[in-house]
Order: sequence, then C-alpha cells, then structure tokens
Amino acid sequence: MVDMKYVAPSTIDEAVGAILAANGTGRILAGGTDLLVQMRLGTAKPGVIVDVKNIPEMMRIEETAGGFRIGAAVSGAIIGEHPALGKAWPGVVEAINLIGSKQIQGRASAGGNLCNASPAADSVPALVAAAATVTIQGPKGRREIPVETLHAGPGRTTLQPGEIVVGFTLPARPLGSGDAYLRLIPRTEMDIAVVGCGVSLIVANGTCTAARVGLGAVAPTVLLVEAAGKALIGSRLDDKALEAAAAACRAACKPIDDKRGTVQYRTKIAGVLLKRAAAIAAERAGAR
Repeated sequence: MVDMKYVAPSTIDEAVGAILAANGTGRILAGGTDLLVQMRLGTAKPGVIVDVKNIPEMMRIEETAGGFRIGAAVSGAIIGEHPALGKAWPGVVEAINLIGSKQIQGRASAGGNLCNASPAADSVPALVAAAATVTIQGPKGRREIPVETLHAGPGRTTLQPGEIVVGFTLPARPLGSGDAYLRLIPRTEMDIAVVGCGVSLIVANGTCTAARVGLGAVAPTVLLVEAAGKALIGSRLDDKALEAAAAACRAACKPIDDKRGTVQYRTKIAGVLLKRAAAIAAERAGAR
C-alpha cells in the first residue's frame, strides 16, 4: 500500500511549499474530477494531495478593470452562474460548462481542466481565443503567461517544480466584441471533443478589427491559429474571409486517427466549426 498524505493549506505560499516538499509526488486537488478517477485507475499515485479549496484567492471571481480574474479552484457551476462573466464572455462560459455533467460541474474547475493538459479540453480553445492569461506561483514568485503556452503535450504542462496555477484572467471586452465555442462530439452530451473551436472577435462598423482562434483535439496541444485570425481581420466576415480562415485551421491541424475520428475527418471539421463559431461570435458582437 502506498503511503499518501493529505494537506489543506489556507494560503498559496503553503500550497507551493507542500508541492515543493513532495519532490514530484504532489498533486493539486481542485475539484478532483480528474485526479480521483486517475487514482482509482492506478494511473496517478500521489504521495501528497494538496487540497486548495481553502485558499480564498483560488475560490473567487473578481472583476478587474473590465476584465475578470477567476481562481483556479472555482467550480464550473459557479462560473456558469456569474451574470457579468456570462454576459462578457459567453463563449468561455459555455465551453467551461461543457465539462462533464451537472453533478460534475459542482466540483470540476476550469483550472483543473487547464492543468490536466488534454488536447481535447473544452475550456482551453475558448480561453486561447479570449487571450486569457494564466497566473502561476512557485518558489521564485508569481508570473503570468498566455494560456496557449501552458501545455507542453498531452498531460504535460510547462510548470516548473513547486509551481501551481493560481487562476486565470480574461481581458476587458469593448463594444462590438463577441466570442463563441463549438465542438463536435459523437454523442449529444458528456463526451470528448473530436474537434473544438473557439473564436473571439471585435467588429466595428461591420468590419472585423481583431480576431483570435483556438483549436482543440487536432494536435498534441490546443492551438492558437494566428493565420485564421489574420484572415478575418479587415474583412466584413464574408464567405471569402471565412473560407480563408477555415483553410488556415485545416492547415494547422496535426491530428491522429482514433476511434472517435480520422485525420481527414478532424481536419475537415476544423474548418466547418471555424465558420459556425465565427458566425455566432459575430452575431454576439453585433448585440454589444
């Protein structure tokens, strides 16, 4: 039987210290909806479990200069019930609320979804499209990085020894902005994305002035498809611009064949979802 220690720190410094002292055997417990399953399967055998739900900063949503700072342990259910966040970033909220069932939403956190580093994670393409940043704290202090630089591969992050994700920040939303996230799954709900696409736009006088596209489940990590965003900027989001952005998404794909989809299928669907998500984001931009 493996010895395992459970700690529930009340500060981020204590959590960092506990992870560092675990010498690589520590695991953060935010919601536990991934960790506990992995432990039951035997794929995770932590020496120390660090429960961060007693740390106030990691359990709250703050409005900051028009944007939002969301603690890494805030549950999907709480995020989904936040009216101002849902109004400003509906695509991000919708993506986070696709993580599991209603019951799982009561525990699962967007921070945990980020740190699990799945290429098919629903929250990540939407956060990448939103230009969200991740707040990280470790023995050398605190730092901020773009969401798209957090993952190094399936199940692997760029976190250094002793570092933990404290939360993430969404920027302010100007008038004429909108975002959306769409995914394709084999079933109607509670499944893993075959492809996921997040789009964030700013539209002024009918012309797209800014755009970002995040693409999931088509490469070892979620992608920021810069060429797709550039194809939309300066256009009136007409068919030609949308097809150019879709082509950029298809070109960026580096998927695998598996039981949920072939390389050819995933590549085609990436372009389809780009067009549909961009249309929804543009409609929302017009409503702001």
